[in-house]
Amino acid sequence: MTLPPYPAGAMSAWPAADRAGPLDGMAAPVGTRSMGTAMAYTQGLRGYASAHEQMTRMEVVRRLARLKGYAVSEEFAQAPLGPVYLVPSDTLVGIERAQALGIQGRDDFFGGVVPYPFVSTKAITHPLVSADAKAPEGWNPAFSRMVGDAVLPGFTAFTRADAAVAADALLQAGPVRIKLVRETGGNGQTVARDRAAFDACLAGIADEMLDRDGVVIEQNLRQVQTLSVGQVHVAGMVATYFGQQRLTHNHQGAEVYGGSDLTVVRGDFQALLSLALAPEVRTAVEQALLYDSAAQASFPGFFASRINYDVAQGLMPGGQWRSGVLEQSWRAGGATGAEIAALEAFQADPQRRVVRASGYEVFGPCDALPPGAVVYFRGVDDQVGPLTKYTVTASDDHHPT
Repeated sequence: MTLPPYPAGAMSAWPAADRAGPLDGMAAPVGTRSMGTAMAYTQGLRGYASAHEQMTRMEVVRRLARLKGYAVSEEFAQAPLGPVYLVPSDTLVGIERAQALGIQGRDDFFGGVVPYPFVSTKAITHPLVSADAKAPEGWNPAFSRMVGDAVLPGFTAFTRADAAVAADALLQAGPVRIKLVRETGGNGQTVARDRAAFDACLAGIADEMLDRDGVVIEQNLRQVQTLSVGQVHVAGMVATYFGQQRLTHNHQGAEVYGGSDLTVVRGDFQALLSLALAPEVRTAVEQALLYDSAAQASFPGFFASRINYDVAQGLMPGGQWRSGVLEQSWRAGGATGAEIAALEAFQADPQRRVVRASGYEVFGPCDALPPGAVVYFRGVDDQVGPLTKYTVTASDDHHPT
């Protein structure tokens, strides 16, 4: 295992159970000791570096360490105790890089590994405008053929000319949504109702970004509900879920991600599908499964211990109802606090089958928190302003089967 050098005098790892804070009072996993070390990993990764993201990530590390019976360390502070469990700030690119960090499979980290940078972004969701359109190394057109109509109508473009072709085709049916492929939480998106508005939006994207990352042009839905479908593998447990996302307004008045309400089942996707799901939820789960299967088949070297797919459901410009996967997340994300809350409930009660857990992101004052809330961040972030992020778990797990 090749790790970066440890700075002299850095803080040593400490047992998660001895750390004061939100973990106090949690029962330790039965029969476990601190047999390894959990830490965040950010070196060489882009983004997710604001104060609230860093503090949230460290709380994720602490709680995952507790589930595994591991110690917690600052990032490569000193020689780690036993095996290392990493929580990367972004999807890792390259199996060689993952292996150099000691990541051989799902048990070694919380996140995902992809063979090429674009595979971790929204860019893979849609096809190119033509077979000879510009594409990055590793692009596989089979992915789009496999997902079919499990995604919304749209295209990915890596040149202005290809983006214009995509816009002309989609604007015939109605407004389009232009998406920067690396943005998250509803950021970096603009709706254009005509070619002039589209051109103005595209003009704001730098040539370097368009060439490197591409841009998504997608048919815009009305009256949208966004579902989350996902699965996590931690400490020998598998938890699979569906959930409803909530929108809120940030301090600039824009609609952004405000949290999720998850129904989490112990087990795999078949266990989730065995529940009496509403038809639209079952559709979302099946579409997410197809997207995941297509990714595994189309991009050898991809694997993940945390998968999450956003599925939008709403009305097309002509009024017909439509459901489709928007994007993937193969890293710790907005729903991770609720995911961990469910895992903690499953570990505390081996007989428990279903957990309902919710995560909240509140912009502005949040004076009163519900009983049992676990706070991941509460303060003033230098980029987004006053923000509180917390999770709660329902006291019951009733769900029809």
